[in-house]
Formats: sequence, C-alpha cells, structure tokens
Amino acid sequence: MKVSVIGGGHGCYAAAIEMVEKGFDVTLWRRDSDALNELSQLGYLNVKDAQGERRIQIGSGQDQLSLTSDLSEATRQANLLIIPLPATSHEALAEQLGPLLCDDQVVFLPPGTFGCYIFQRAMRKAGNHSRVAFCETGTLPYLARKHGPNKVVISGYATRLPTGVFPSELSEHAFSLLRQAYPSVEPIEDGLSGALMNAGPIIHPPLIIMNAGPLEHFEAWDIHNEGTQASIRSVTTALDNERIAVREALGYQPSHFPLADHYASDGEEWMYGRGAHGKLTDSGDWRENIELHSHRYMMEDTRLGLSLIVSVGRWVGQPTPVAEGLLNIASAITGKDLYAQGRTLESLGLDSLSPEEMRQLMTHGIQS
Repeated sequence: MKVSVIGGGHGCYAAAIEMVEKGFDVTLWRRDSDALNELSQLGYLNVKDAQGERRIQIGSGQDQLSLTSDLSEATRQANLLIIPLPATSHEALAEQLGPLLCDDQVVFLPPGTFGCYIFQRAMRKAGNHSRVAFCETGTLPYLARKHGPNKVVISGYATRLPTGVFPSELSEHAFSLLRQAYPSVEPIEDGLSGALMNAGPIIHPPLIIMNAGPLEHFEAWDIHNEGTQASIRSVTTALDNERIAVREALGYQPSHFPLADHYASDGEEWMYGRGAHGKLTDSGDWRENIELHSHRYMMEDTRLGLSLIVSVGRWVGQPTPVAEGLLNIASAITGKDLYAQGRTLESLGLDSLSPEEMRQLMTHGIQS
C-alpha cells in the first residue's frame, strides 16, 4: 500500500515513521521546503519510544521515507492519505487537495473536528466528483513530540481509535484499507459521530482556561501534571458529559469513550490504553510555554472544537452550558468572538437541515 503523510508536525513525523516500519511505501509532504531540505540533508529520522531508539532512512527504496514538497505528487501516488494536522489548517489545505483526489482514495484525519465535511466540500467545489472516503477519529494516534529537525519521541500509541467515515456509504472500503495502517480503528456511525469523539475540545479548554494564571506567570507549565487537579477534572467531566449527551441526542450509540476512562486504572480502556496519562506526564514533553492567544489549544480545540459541540447541541436541542461558558471565557481572554469564528453548523451552512437531511448527508455526502 502507498501512504502519503501530509504535514510536518509532531504527529506527522510519528505517522511517517510508523508507516515505514509497517512496510508501506511512504511519502512525507511538507509545505516548508527549507525544513524538508534540511531533513533530506540530515538523511534520517530518529525515533525514540518504549522499544528504544532507531533510525528511519530518508530515500526512495524499501524501508525508507520519501520526501516531497509537491502536493500533487504526494496525492497522486497514495491509496491512503494521513493528515495529522491541526484543524486550523483544513480550509487552506482542502482547497489545494480538493482537485487532486481520486476514486477509492481514503483520507484519514486524526482527529478532524468535522474536517471530513470541509475536505469533501472543497473537493466538490473544485468540480471533483471522485468517490473518496474521509475518515475522522477521536485522537492523534500518537503521544509525540519533535526534539529537533529529525528527532521524534513517541510516549504512547493509541490502542483504540473510534472512527467515522464520510460519506458513511464508503465505510466498508475505507476500513478495509485503513485497518492495514491502523488495526486499532473501531467503526462508528459516520463522520459527525467521529467529530464528536474528538477528545481535544474536552481535555484542553478546561486545562488552559483554568490554568491561565500559571501559564502566563511561569516560563513553562505542565497542564497535564500540576495543572490537572480535582476541580479541573470535575469541569472536564461535566464538559464531557455534555458531549456525550449531544451524541445521545443525535442517536449515536455507546461506547462514547468518556474521557474519565483516560485517567482510570480500571473499567473500559480508553483510546491510549492503560497508564497513558502517567506516560504523558513522566515524559516531561508537555511542560511547555502555551501562549493563550495563539496556541492550538485555544485556536483549534476551543475556537473550532467547542464551537462545533455547542452548535450541534443547539441544532439538536441539547443544552451545553459548560461548553458555552468555557467558550465565552476564552472569548474574553482572547478579545475575539470565538463562536462567531468557530466551526459551527451555522458557518458550514448546515444549521437549516432537518434531522433526516443530516442523516442523508452523512450517508451519501455532498451530491452536487
């Protein structure tokens, strides 16, 4: 299978490494040609995880990683495109990618914040009517951080990836291909169900907003270690209960992957398996400087992620007071109306759909 990884972030490098190690023909695309040239000159990617340290060679042969800054080249040759980029990149990337996609390709957005709709809409707008499956899951498959231009530390791998496909009528084909790369994917109803599995808008907004003082005071602060206290966890649980209530109001079935399972030592296994929170805090990689006005936890998980949950809740008639409250406080912090700037059903032009029309859209996709 030919796999293209789109992007140059932490998760992108981790995905490229894992796909090469699984024996696929892998190409990494980056827009930043200077960073790509630097990586090419270094000649390898170094990875460190629980199995130790090793190298992935840069090149075009077997067990090597190919590099390109040509999006057309990266797209043309791929059966599977993995896009582990922040949702803030989706609109611009979807416009570039839309004309290039072909029949039977699978696009994986881990996670997506309803990016599946953004990408198919861009494809249709470009006049491209190819049968492409866009898949969304609940989290990035890796707890990963880059430690330089060619070194990646992976603290953990996802063991369960609840994944929805848009349009859902392409699910059988999508999962037959996607499981080759990620055996941990678990089918759920559709792309909107996948979007409402996204853990980022649940875990990150309470952590940054309720740790705003330490984040602004200290040079670096670990929101997952010192920043995760009982009072904050209670807000996170209440917020997650709202997400689950919205899912239930839409008719989506369990498991809803409650975030409380991420912290628990027993019960249902969460997306990263047992002990993942301890691995995350022990690594020290999340002791960082988070600038509240520009960090992706604010611009992606709060502005886009929370606004989506709130808007879907309004559409289906399920209140989300904690999500709305956090979004309002975040708007006060940033001085911006984050709901108005958000990824909402209103901004996507979907708020006037009836429940049946939404089901038809999720099943068959955009028809014109």
